[in-house]
Amino acid sequence: MEKTPKILAFAGSKREASLHKKLVKIAAAGARQAGAEVTFIDFQDLPMPLFDQDLQDREGLPETVLQFKQLLKTHDGFLIASPEYNSSITPLLKNAIDWASRSEPGEPPLALTCFRGKVAALMATSPGGLGGLRGLFHVRSILESIGVLVIPEQKTLPNGYQIFDTDGNLKDEQQQQDVLGLGESLTSLLKKLL
Repeated sequence: MEKTPKILAFAGSKREASLHKKLVKIAAAGARQAGAEVTFIDFQDLPMPLFDQDLQDREGLPETVLQFKQLLKTHDGFLIASPEYNSSITPLLKNAIDWASRSEPGEPPLALTCFRGKVAALMATSPGGLGGLRGLFHVRSILESIGVLVIPEQKTLPNGYQIFDTDGNLKDEQQQQDVLGLGESLTSLLKKLL
């Protein structure tokens, strides 16, 4: 019997009107259409302090970090929409990854149990002409170095402020289908791997 893939979808932005939240929700819809169970999380609901080893040594992992780690562990794949900040990853997303890589009691150092063997699809948009492409190189590199298989397909969309309609969909039908297809591709691969 075919296992239903579980996918965690999130954006590397906390902004209320985040273009990346809109973008990842489209990919999540594509994953659902392909038969995945998708959980969308908003980092606005999981505030994490700036990573601090002394804080962890004194108080252990913050509760929001433990919640995030549990979500990562209980899902097979990730849909990640990451803004580009200065040609790289957002501090918010890097901080969440850094916290999640920290060991819980009983785990060896840098256990990475919530990353190893997972599969991810990446996407970005930007007001600029490259659509966030440069930032995704860094996200891909970080994830692959901690054991995540990042699928080759990714989607970058330039002119981010003009591409969404009032319902949060992409105005261009081909772009809409491409982003839906990213969620479908991740789901299809996970079905083969599970």
